[in-house]
Amino acid sequence: MDLTVPEYAYMFGFLQADRHLSQQSRQRGRLTVEVNARNIDLLREFQKLTPYNSSITERRRSTNFAESHHTATWRLCSLEARTKVNELGLPYGRKSKTIVPPHGEFSRRDYLRGLIDADGSVGHTSEGFPFVSLTTASTAIAHWVRQYAKDVTGIERNVKRNARDSIYNALYVKEPGQSLAAHLYYPDCLSLERKRAAAQSIATWLRPSGMRAAYTARRWEEWEDRVLLELNSPSTAAEKLGRTAQSCNLRSWRLRTGQVPVPNPE
Repeated sequence: MDLTVPEYAYMFGFLQADRHLSQQSRQRGRLTVEVNARNIDLLREFQKLTPYNSSITERRRSTNFAESHHTATWRLCSLEARTKVNELGLPYGRKSKTIVPPHGEFSRRDYLRGLIDADGSVGHTSEGFPFVSLTTASTAIAHWVRQYAKDVTGIERNVKRNARDSIYNALYVKEPGQSLAAHLYYPDCLSLERKRAAAQSIATWLRPSGMRAAYTARRWEEWEDRVLLELNSPSTAAEKLGRTAQSCNLRSWRLRTGQVPVPNPE
């Protein structure tokens, strides 16, 4: 598993996000990956890439979400194979919080595509905007994705755990989402077919002519500061200046505390 090879880098990213690596007594154990049966071709590609005996099985079962859930599972028991992926950064057990990007050289965009295919989304928001997202419990992965996506798109996103389940969600919408998708899902790359198709579909989105390209904060002018101080009422100043009361409250507090210089009287 040479992670400078695109297919292996993709495979390793997918395994980190969507697998179970177990070990038992007498050096027994196995690596298992279970996906929706419609993605069984991807497991067959993994099987071809792996020079050890492995198996792919299918099953149907009832879940909370569907009466009949059809899945496919790839199982690999080789000790040598398990040792190799563990050394590369695939921990034993379900320890999604502890995974980290590979050490040394690796094909970064293929690795990230593997993570997104396993634990991310590509498509359109409910408003019709193109997006790419990744959910992860790992702080190391979240920060690495933020930096890599910044290198690709020029946009830096803050990543924080959400309050509900303590998961990070790296989200790139509109042009940054398009740029990231085009970069990751290049022609003939190893990937989930449906996500590669989604990446192609969002490439055709064009920003409406009346939509601002980005939010830019409106700078405070000295005369506005003077009005704010003179009226001594942020809500009244908001009406006069055409700003929000929240913005005027914050500016007033900064003037009072000396965080911004008080303007000279005219």
